[in-house]
Amino acid sequence: MTSMNQGNPNRIATAPTGPASSAANMLHRQATTALGSTTVGIAPKFVPTLSEDDAVVQARLLKALADPTRLRILSLLSRHEGEVCVFEIVESFTLEQPTISHHLRILRDAGLVDCRKKGLWAYYYVRRDALARARDVIEGLA
Repeated sequence: MTSMNQGNPNRIATAPTGPASSAANMLHRQATTALGSTTVGIAPKFVPTLSEDDAVVQARLLKALADPTRLRILSLLSRHEGEVCVFEIVESFTLEQPTISHHLRILRDAGLVDCRKKGLWAYYYVRRDALARARDVIEGLA
């Protein structure tokens, strides 16, 4: 009796076909010369100007902005020039404290806000340089 994890030893793996494999082939295109055995890489016609690492950072920033609650929290913090106590932020919304804390963590991880602990409370403030960076990212796409 053969277990399901062992598989069939006589099975031959074939290259996948379809849209997914053609996309992979486009990334790894090679041309064979007339000699047959020599391969030469072909440069892609279009190359993204954004590196993969930069894209990940910028996506995190834009994802943090892509939520209505987080936008409202940013709006609240932007209106106040100083720091706002997390208690006052929670008080301004109909959401519970853990939900607000979750949204604040995402904003903090994206670098849009930061906080300062004072006793038991955390005081949040907007990082204006990060908002300027978000504006630059969006303008760079236009």
